[in-house]
Amino acid sequence: MTPAHAPTTSIPTASAAPRRSGAILAIVLVGYFMIVLDNSIIFTGLPQIAVGMNLSPTALSWVQNAYTLVFGGLLLLGARMGDLLGRQRVFIVGVALFGLASLLVGTAQTAWWIIAARAFQGIGAAVVAPSSLALITANFPAGRERTRAVAAFGTTAGIGASLGLVVGGALADRVSWQAGFFINVPIAVVMILASLRFLPANRPVRGRFDLLGAITSTIGMGALVYGIVNSGKQGWASPLSLAPAGIGVAVLAVFVVNEWRAQQPIMPLRIFANRERSGAAIARLLFAGTMIAFFFFTTQFLQGVYHWNPLQAGLAFLPMTAVQFASSLPVPRLTRRFGNAPLLVAGLALVLAGMAWMTRLTAETSYLAGVALPMILIGLGQGLAFGPLTAAGIAGARAEDAGAASGVVNTAHQLGSTLGIAILTAASAGAATLAHRVIDAYAGGTAMLTIALAAVLTLIVPAGIAARHRTRN
Repeated sequence: MTPAHAPTTSIPTASAAPRRSGAILAIVLVGYFMIVLDNSIIFTGLPQIAVGMNLSPTALSWVQNAYTLVFGGLLLLGARMGDLLGRQRVFIVGVALFGLASLLVGTAQTAWWIIAARAFQGIGAAVVAPSSLALITANFPAGRERTRAVAAFGTTAGIGASLGLVVGGALADRVSWQAGFFINVPIAVVMILASLRFLPANRPVRGRFDLLGAITSTIGMGALVYGIVNSGKQGWASPLSLAPAGIGVAVLAVFVVNEWRAQQPIMPLRIFANRERSGAAIARLLFAGTMIAFFFFTTQFLQGVYHWNPLQAGLAFLPMTAVQFASSLPVPRLTRRFGNAPLLVAGLALVLAGMAWMTRLTAETSYLAGVALPMILIGLGQGLAFGPLTAAGIAGARAEDAGAASGVVNTAHQLGSTLGIAILTAASAGAATLAHRVIDAYAGGTAMLTIALAAVLTLIVPAGIAARHRTRN
């Protein structure tokens, strides 16, 4: 499938360029914010969804996993679509699909309906997310301007995830859990109109879609996650757990072989030849998996153990949100002074400390001592880590690999989110009470963050030291 070249847009004048750049960044960030917000806004409504649709814990996890699985599985293809068909066009189509899917989620009446609609949302998100980061790479030159844009992109990811819990809690308590999805519809309409006016239409490159790569990556991850999730109910030794997990590993092996041989792969393996990008992918997968599971389990603890309503549960995350926003603001300046790696190490270490603190939480622990104070550490660490982690994921990527590199960044994030909930749900399934299940999940998240920090120290930090040494010489 080889699309014809599209006409290029005229280059804006010097006086118009800052205004156009500001509009592009605003559109990109609002579009990405909508996706991230929606990814967490559902958490405070999970107890209501479970009761209203009579969902088991495993089925409830699939309300989240259906979205993140399809999102992560199709991200690489979504990134390639932007290169081949034009990022403006693909971004608009993705926003339209996401808005329609949000409407379907809000009108869901049964378990299969909401799970299918969430999967449909994942398709739209898989188109929008890589296009967003690729638009930043294409429209902001390397240096201070791109550093600021990437930092804003990373901040949006963290703030959207935390703020979604507050917004979701308020809507679920005062209106309904469905309202959190209905608000996406008018936002999508406004975003489409703004994109038509301000986003530049880039010249598509000639090439082919790597359909085999997209299919094998999606099926492989789907089977693997299904086996992991099912182990929480059937046990790790059950054929219903081992068989799909084994199939998933085998199909993913086919995916890797295909990417090695394909002339135009959706995930060029040369991306991982760079130690910094490889370390960023590993760290992001584990970091995202821990944090999405943290939101997933903490909202259940606050409502199921503290017996708070959805609004109270959402507001409980405000300390983390406020600190994260404040700590993210100086990141561009700190990056220029100290580099990406030190900020990333400090950020992950703070998040790790906060998560380890959370493992001491019990039903009798006060909110201040058991939740709010460790959340402040987690928020501070997230604010410092998100921007540098995103920058490390695309560091040194060639121009022709910009879309693929951004796709890997988003894929690591979404697949990490899926695997994080799947693994920690399965690992905590044997606990006798909800409180013990949540603490077991926190312990697993602490272990995942430890590995993420080790990946940063062994892969990203040496790469940063080598780069500074080359610059000095």
